[in-house]
Amino acid sequence: MTIPADILAAHPCLDEWAILTAWRGSIAHGTYVPSSDPGSIDDKDVMAVCVPPIEYYFGLRQFGSAGTREIKRGEWDIVVYEARKFIRLLSQGNPNVLMMLWLEEEDYMKIAPAGRLLIENRRLFSGRHVYKAFTGYAYNQLQQMTQQAFRGYMGAKRKALVEKHGYDCKDAAHLIRLLRMGIEFLRDGQLCVRRQDAAELLAIKRGEWSLERVKAEAERGFRLAEQAFAASTLPPGPDLDAINNLAVEVIRRALASHSAT
Repeated sequence: MTIPADILAAHPCLDEWAILTAWRGSIAHGTYVPSSDPGSIDDKDVMAVCVPPIEYYFGLRQFGSAGTREIKRGEWDIVVYEARKFIRLLSQGNPNVLMMLWLEEEDYMKIAPAGRLLIENRRLFSGRHVYKAFTGYAYNQLQQMTQQAFRGYMGAKRKALVEKHGYDCKDAAHLIRLLRMGIEFLRDGQLCVRRQDAAELLAIKRGEWSLERVKAEAERGFRLAEQAFAASTLPPGPDLDAINNLAVEVIRRALASHSAT
């Protein structure tokens, strides 16, 4: 699967400006259920990082909304970050963007030299500070999954699952995955994006776990995350000076590439 050519042509941030483009979400985790399956509730999720032309840095132009642009068409759900916004989120331990630096090679659609520089320096973003980000995102999924509030992005099949099981099974799968990934990161200093427990996460997403079982596993996960945080040998937080220098070099390299083409 690749991004359709007409979407690429309409959005230079996905084409000549992009320094890193990859699958995110269920495809990257190995839990994707294609739309041909009657039970599918998955989109084709993509994330990209771009460096727009120099006038966006020295002129009055702004990229997207506060450095973010969302592109949705049919099954395609694409989010694009301007490089500085992306690096800022990385430094905050944001789970969704951290995963972009720890994917399997085949999950990348494009890696420009400036994007490769980010991947090569991914350990700058490892630290115990990620504990709050991962557990915070997980807690948000825990709160959402039992609200039974049909949010705007939910399709009919996902709403039907909520009505059938009494909780949002997709949020539950995200909850358990985030806790497990956070524990692994605090322990080992690396993210396992392609999940070895994909079959179990799929079972949760399909509603094969009771709400009580999900809550019990979440309680266990929060407890293990706290223990992993206490025992972690990672640095307390990111080296912001080194990250700032990296951001300068990423943008400099990407702008030089623009000038050369």
